[in-house]
Amino acid sequence: MQRPAVSSSRTTLLRRSAWAAALLTAVGSAVAADPLKVGFLYVGPASGAGWSYAHELARQEVQKKFGNQVQTIFVENVAESDAERVVRDLAGQGAKVIFGGAFGFMNGMAKAAPDYPGVAFEHATGYKTGPNLGIYDIRTYEGACLNGTVAGKMTRKNVLGVVAPFPIPEIVRNLNAFTLCARAVNPKVETRVVWVNTWYDPPKEREAAKTLLNQGVDVLMQNTDSAAPLQAAKEAGAFGFGWDTDMSQWGGDAQLAASRLDWSVHYNKVVADVLAKRWKPGNVWLGLKDGAIHYDHYSPKLPADVRKLVELRAKDIASGKRPVFAGPLLDQAGTARVAAGKELPDADKLKMNWLVQGVVGSLPH
Repeated sequence: MQRPAVSSSRTTLLRRSAWAAALLTAVGSAVAADPLKVGFLYVGPASGAGWSYAHELARQEVQKKFGNQVQTIFVENVAESDAERVVRDLAGQGAKVIFGGAFGFMNGMAKAAPDYPGVAFEHATGYKTGPNLGIYDIRTYEGACLNGTVAGKMTRKNVLGVVAPFPIPEIVRNLNAFTLCARAVNPKVETRVVWVNTWYDPPKEREAAKTLLNQGVDVLMQNTDSAAPLQAAKEAGAFGFGWDTDMSQWGGDAQLAASRLDWSVHYNKVVADVLAKRWKPGNVWLGLKDGAIHYDHYSPKLPADVRKLVELRAKDIASGKRPVFAGPLLDQAGTARVAAGKELPDADKLKMNWLVQGVVGSLPH
């Protein structure tokens, strides 16, 4: 039986339908292949050293790990007062994950997040959360404790110093941890501090470091973001540390060790969760046991026995054998803050506003 001839109009219709189907398939494939756009905000410069550079190194790790599945973008030197605008701009560019890498970005992110329910917002070091706003942090006080362990053994004058940004709990924890762990190996030491009221201002950081060095400090730690304090220590024949990243490029042998932050531990997990559509906002606080802190880049001037001592302390912190804020723990006034055999709870660490014995001076108001 002979089939009836197909009309030219019907043939055209079939061809158009096939073309449309192919087009839809191609568009669908393109949409499916679009990379996840991930945005980062830095309070300081993305290059060099310190806090913002540590976040930048982690961003690079995210891009390397996920390849063409993601497109990472960043904005550096973001003023904390400008965070909301920058966050909204990133969301407007199509970012589906936004990491805010500074405490001062918290309020801006909290204001913007409700307007972009399809975006996963993650804020470093803050305390405000929401349906699509999570928070994350690293226990930097653990690295400060290791610095204190080294400083307590290396000082000859028993006078240590800290260049500190702001008297917020994060910084107070680090100052206290540095002092406690120094005094654990050398009860004679005291810690002097200069508050600079900025996260990143190399000239101001350098002047603060010089002030401390002029007071007899011979081992210096900074909680600010540049290598300027370490450079000042080197020029004065004193010692210092790499903070957040390795700073030996500037400090040379004067850098006794570096406490490096690895934010990629958290960033990689969040991106993987978003890609798998299982992300939920949380409250994450990582440390040595999670691989979020690396203590290394030792100076050749650091004796082998001191290196062995600090590496043992790092293992004891990671295992929970010797917590940093373990009792008995007294404040400057001699008031018991933690009883013997106990550890300061995380909730109390997060609101720490008191100084331990051995810190000279008081917290500015």
